[in-house]
Amino acid sequence: MSVGAAARRVRAYGGQFLLLAVLTLVVTLLVSGVPRLVNRLAGEGLRAQLNSESADRRDLNFATGEVDTAAAPVMPGARKQFDSLVDEMPAQVRSTVTERWFSVDTTPHRVVGPDLKARNLLVHLGLRAMPGIQQESALVEGAWPNETFVAGRPIELALDADVARKLNLRVGSRLDLDQPGDDGKPTPMVVAGLFRPVDRASGAWGGLPQVLQVVEPEGDGQPFIGVGVVAPVVLDKGAAAGWPVRTQWRYRLGVDRIDARQLDQMIEGLQQLQRHVPPGLTLTQAVDIPLRAFADQVNSARTLLAVVGAGVLATLAGLILLAATLSTRRRRSEFALIRARGGAATAGARRSLAESLLVVPVAAAVGWWLGTLFPGTPDPTAPYAAVVTLLVTLALPLATLTVQGVGAARRDLVRMRPSTRRLTVEVFLLVLAGLAAVLLRRRGLTLGEVDPLLVSVPVLLAVAAAVLALRAYPWPLLLVSRLAARTRGSVTFLGTARAGRSAVAAPLVVVVLAIGTAAFCAVVAGGVDASRGRAAEQVVPADALIRGERFAPDTVDALNGLPGVQAATPVLIEPDQRLAADEVGTDARIGQTTVLLVDGPGLATVTGESGVDVRVPEPLRTAHAEAGALPAIVSPAVAADLARTGLRDSAFVSVQGQRYEFRVAGAQDRFPLLPASTSRFVILPWQALPQRATQPAPTSLLVAGDRLDAEALRQAGDEGQLRFQQQGAVTGRARPLGVTVDTRAGVRHQLADGGANGVLAFGFVGGAAGGTVLGLLAIAFTVLAGARARGQVLSRLRTLGLSRRQWRGLLLVELTPLVGVSVLTGALVGAVLPLVLNPVLGLSAFTGGVPVRVAFEPGLVVAVVALGAIALGFAVAVEALNNRRLRLGEVLRLGEES
Repeated sequence: MSVGAAARRVRAYGGQFLLLAVLTLVVTLLVSGVPRLVNRLAGEGLRAQLNSESADRRDLNFATGEVDTAAAPVMPGARKQFDSLVDEMPAQVRSTVTERWFSVDTTPHRVVGPDLKARNLLVHLGLRAMPGIQQESALVEGAWPNETFVAGRPIELALDADVARKLNLRVGSRLDLDQPGDDGKPTPMVVAGLFRPVDRASGAWGGLPQVLQVVEPEGDGQPFIGVGVVAPVVLDKGAAAGWPVRTQWRYRLGVDRIDARQLDQMIEGLQQLQRHVPPGLTLTQAVDIPLRAFADQVNSARTLLAVVGAGVLATLAGLILLAATLSTRRRRSEFALIRARGGAATAGARRSLAESLLVVPVAAAVGWWLGTLFPGTPDPTAPYAAVVTLLVTLALPLATLTVQGVGAARRDLVRMRPSTRRLTVEVFLLVLAGLAAVLLRRRGLTLGEVDPLLVSVPVLLAVAAAVLALRAYPWPLLLVSRLAARTRGSVTFLGTARAGRSAVAAPLVVVVLAIGTAAFCAVVAGGVDASRGRAAEQVVPADALIRGERFAPDTVDALNGLPGVQAATPVLIEPDQRLAADEVGTDARIGQTTVLLVDGPGLATVTGESGVDVRVPEPLRTAHAEAGALPAIVSPAVAADLARTGLRDSAFVSVQGQRYEFRVAGAQDRFPLLPASTSRFVILPWQALPQRATQPAPTSLLVAGDRLDAEALRQAGDEGQLRFQQQGAVTGRARPLGVTVDTRAGVRHQLADGGANGVLAFGFVGGAAGGTVLGLLAIAFTVLAGARARGQVLSRLRTLGLSRRQWRGLLLVELTPLVGVSVLTGALVGAVLPLVLNPVLGLSAFTGGVPVRVAFEPGLVVAVVALGAIALGFAVAVEALNNRRLRLGEVLRLGEES
């Protein structure tokens, strides 16, 4: 069998082989390119996640305790351990370290001097040796401290210019450190120079207390705390003299060096590092927290992609089989002639294999190459592409063997009773799909791993649904056909009769797979979006939430006077409180509990004005000031503890120094404003608190309104905090930290755009779009499968006087049931799949911990109707184009049959 003969046959049947080549190209393109896109999206999401955190969250902080005994010089040992700590890190952690610093500090001690006394400042100053400080800063005035130690001379130190100005110090200022020198007297010091940092965000300025900032006193009689920079030799001498010193090594992990594909190994490396800290050192790190959160999202997204990918690839496999079968069926006479001339039973298959080898490998190579052009880091998917190429290459010869083994049969008969073989296969598929779904729900799965069971369940359920649809499809059409036979006109009768005879199994299964995948993506995407809305309402159960330290009571009135504000209400949150058994404070021996004070009517008003679906419990909403215990809503864990200790009707809790008695009026699992991880809480009605000399001050404020100005809310909150401080409740000099303003829309935006949401969105969009397009293509195959038979019938009817308008009506009546049942079955499969798979997909990682609830969406009905109309129009257009190409008169004369 020559290559030239095979090439001539490929050219003769160019359209069929072109279709097979395009499908092969698409499959290998997806196998090669999609992992690259997923890796790129995951990498971008990880970088965005880490960059949204403060840079010091990526620091590995090793530190010693304070050494207060005479010791050898510390700086040489610190430098040596500076490198050895990196060498001892696990390889996956060591490879991500980009910057590192170390420093040696003394404990802050009181300093006195003329310039401090001039402003009556109480100051504690620590000394720090920072190798490399001269590269990180610019000298403003004076000189850097002398690197040599001269006995009898004051210690030279350098200060940040802003720190020196705040402490009323300048170059030449004399100080005495309350730390004994060699003579047992306070150590004299002098300010040798002032500097400014080149980059304040540089990690070199980390460590507590900070070099660039003065720690304000917390109250009257408390000191300012600052840090001065000295030469390393000074701390060597101080350590030898018995000064308490502390060494700190910090290593910063680079965002670009953390590979999103190896997050599990990175987290394991951090755990290993935490378990094997060198003796005498402590390790503080928080980078594993965002890495774990992102890993949960990536694993969930990859699991969803496995489900979507299974549906898309199964659909493509079905289309390839349909294309191969359609091609061989149209060449049945050719293969029959080969057998009639004495050819072997495999002669036709060998011929098809030779033709397939000329087309499929080339198309697969082109698809693989195009996939490598996609941006992103590649995965080792070459073996999968090779397997796919082999299977597609064998599809055509296997279809040839199947067609050769099936003789010509009448295709105008509908057998209501299927053969025993077919019935056995269908029952087996139904049982297998049910068992797989039950096993998946009971066993669960490991997120992030491609579980064969997970991959098979959607496909099996779709096939099972298609089998049921095929069994039920002819019966209603038979009834309609009988009714149409009693009416005038032949279009409805002929159309329904032919529709009942055109139900073919393979095309319908492929359509159900494709539409089911698209509907599944749409339903789950809608559930995730709705759950994000509920998560945002849990965090901010209003239009905006202002969080601070403590606000003056009139801050609510000030907020109500702002433009756009419709209502505001105070909230007080105090975590980690201990419940008491009596008014004197006897410990109730119950775990630490979060206390939440809300104004019940005010909260109901704010949430209602904001359109938030939050039900304020009646005990909180209707409570009023009266003698006795306050009605409280508690978590089930707290309710169980109070019942166990006999304190359900009378327990006490402390709120900002005031003790209040409460009783359990109800229990619920969650409440707005509290994190999803909070399992122990007590909620009290603010409006029912007894009048006392000191009333609680709100720590947060809920605001409802339209087009709120976040900056105006922030300014009003800052002023409210300052008024509270000026009223004498806080006696310290430090200004309170600025408030934080969160909006519900902003929280929802963060949930939708942060982390691995790019991967998730890619899965939803790709699955919905790909399923829809492949579904339409499968419908085209369904139409083409019976096109020649319909063409013969149409030609005969046209000779009997059937008008062009009647022909269109007949075509519409015949195709509508087939397209309708395909799209409807696929949509039902897509709506049922989330109910089966949602509990094991772990999508709550994208909703702030709020469980994803998949519910019926009215929009799905509209989408299905629209898709059905589009599919029907597409089917009619394909049929019309095919009839025009076939030239129905020639089909009738030749007597060709599909």
